[in-house]
Amino acid sequence: MRTLSLLILLGVTISYAFPVVPETEQKKEDMQFAEKYLKNYYKLQTETEPTFKTKNSKAITDKIREMQKFFGLQVTGELDSNTMEVMKQPRCGIPDVAQFSTFPLSPRWTKTDLTYRILNYTPDMEPYDVDEAIEKAWNVWSSVTPLKFTRVYEGNADIMISFMAGYHGDFYSFDGAGGTLAHAYAPGEGIGGDAHFDEDEYWTKDLKGFNLFLVAAHEFGHSLGLSHSNVLGSLMYPAYMPTDTRNYRLHQDDINGIQTLYGPPTSTDTETSTSSPETPTEASATGNCDPHLTFDAVTTLRGELIFFKDRYIWRKSPYFPGIEQNLISSFWPTLPSSFQAAYEIEKKDQVLLFKGKQYWVVSGYEVHPGFPKSIHTLGFPKYVTKIDAAVYNENTKKTYFFVGDKYWSYNEVTKSMENYYPRRISVDFPRIGTKVDAAFQEKGHLYLFHGSKQYEIDTKSHKVIREMKSNSWFGC
Repeated sequence: MRTLSLLILLGVTISYAFPVVPETEQKKEDMQFAEKYLKNYYKLQTETEPTFKTKNSKAITDKIREMQKFFGLQVTGELDSNTMEVMKQPRCGIPDVAQFSTFPLSPRWTKTDLTYRILNYTPDMEPYDVDEAIEKAWNVWSSVTPLKFTRVYEGNADIMISFMAGYHGDFYSFDGAGGTLAHAYAPGEGIGGDAHFDEDEYWTKDLKGFNLFLVAAHEFGHSLGLSHSNVLGSLMYPAYMPTDTRNYRLHQDDINGIQTLYGPPTSTDTETSTSSPETPTEASATGNCDPHLTFDAVTTLRGELIFFKDRYIWRKSPYFPGIEQNLISSFWPTLPSSFQAAYEIEKKDQVLLFKGKQYWVVSGYEVHPGFPKSIHTLGFPKYVTKIDAAVYNENTKKTYFFVGDKYWSYNEVTKSMENYYPRRISVDFPRIGTKVDAAFQEKGHLYLFHGSKQYEIDTKSHKVIREMKSNSWFGC
């Protein structure tokens, strides 16, 4: 039985206009929708009677938790607004899995020389741009495996590539613009390996529409036998993420997956780098446990810890082991790098990112419109040209901004700076020095970074509880 995979857009906010629905009716509709969603993608075993009548059912609660864990949401088991928002976004048609995965029974091609044929072209792009995007997508996989891909112009090929709309003969109709982008079949005879792209989408060679190279490279991963990964930033993550495609290289998770099926390259003149392009070259010489490692900014983000340095981020998640490293551009391709401060307001699902005199607001992958804005709109005097660190106290609803040897207190409720600030850091936060490089709050404590050290601080007394290395969160 051949397996179908669909690549869809998860990272774009879509607005809908709903009629006013009574609250009880809306809850009933949400539970019905969630039950169908969890049945399709998380193998929820439904009962004869709809689960929404027994909404505290352990089965549906467990599956909601599983879904929330996969998407990096707060794991509550409840159908909160963030969970419903993710569920209602267009998505992939196969179940979600953890880290790299192959299709059931691990289907793979038994030969290393494969052929492909482009059956037709999208009118959105010049034919030579389509050819280039497809070839580049194949090169992503051939660069880390023994596989070779040769284009043919007539007859049957191992992998047939086409642009189609609506019903197109394989019983999996496309749904028009803005939904499913493409799908591909696992390796096999006949339709096996074939990739179909929805012609109702707007295909481009840049990021003004859906970048054909990015979507094709993902789909070809399925054509070669890979399923989805939950590693953010990997090519096989079930989300379309607009990414700078110049000098594109695979994430290590994708490399691990494809080499599980086909092994590493065998040719001595083939570039065989298997290190993740998201691994910071500045840190590679000494590793994450370099005792002198410092950070530009640190923030929480939907239950995870995000550490910023130059063009890179380290990601520590409670949902998977280890530390993920990525380019900032893999999260927010339209934003600059080298952020100097960041903080999260969890209740609003917002993270504020600061660089120089400007700041941006993001929610997950989404960059809020109207940004960047000047930091002076927050009430800073003109002589403040950058923020060194920032941390939001969820108990007081106030944000501390650290600038040089002083800090400000900003009231997030009244949107104004508090009186009698700035104050000296050394006076109110003794033992940490005169400057703060990064800061965040976790489980009722403040963590202030100064050089390669960090200080765990009581939020009320401002007393230092303990001193640690800056990278102690990495298990060092």
